[in-house]
Amino acid sequence: MTENTVEVLLVEDNPHDAEMTIRALKKVNLANRLTHLKDGAEALDFIFAKGAFADREIENKPKVILLDIKMPKVDGIEVLRQIKANESTRTIPVVIMTSSKEEQDVITSYNLGVNSYVVKPVDFEGFARAVSQLGCYWLIINQAVE
Repeated sequence: MTENTVEVLLVEDNPHDAEMTIRALKKVNLANRLTHLKDGAEALDFIFAKGAFADREIENKPKVILLDIKMPKVDGIEVLRQIKANESTRTIPVVIMTSSKEEQDVITSYNLGVNSYVVKPVDFEGFARAVSQLGCYWLIINQAVE
């Protein structure tokens, strides 16, 4: 693992939800190599090493992307579409973490290849537990393609 390796890429525009996610991952020691981005355009630039992230080593892919759907500039569905359409990024596990229970969002996400679709629990304890379990599964238990 190189110095600039990102294990968790959190793409979340809501500062409260981002802070709760980061805190939950820190609690189980899974936030050491976390990068938080606030919109889909930033996420695409990061993932594909463009724009402000053009000097990033594109080979250093996140081990998991935690992605909100409803975001400014580029929504999570479009970010997911571009990740899964690109041969070099399609194997990165993507977990949609959203407040949207809309059936069409769920169907579209799975049709595009999302690895998991999680509706954010409203209470902090439930939210923290869900994030901790997701982090443990995707970073420790899951056997990823390198």
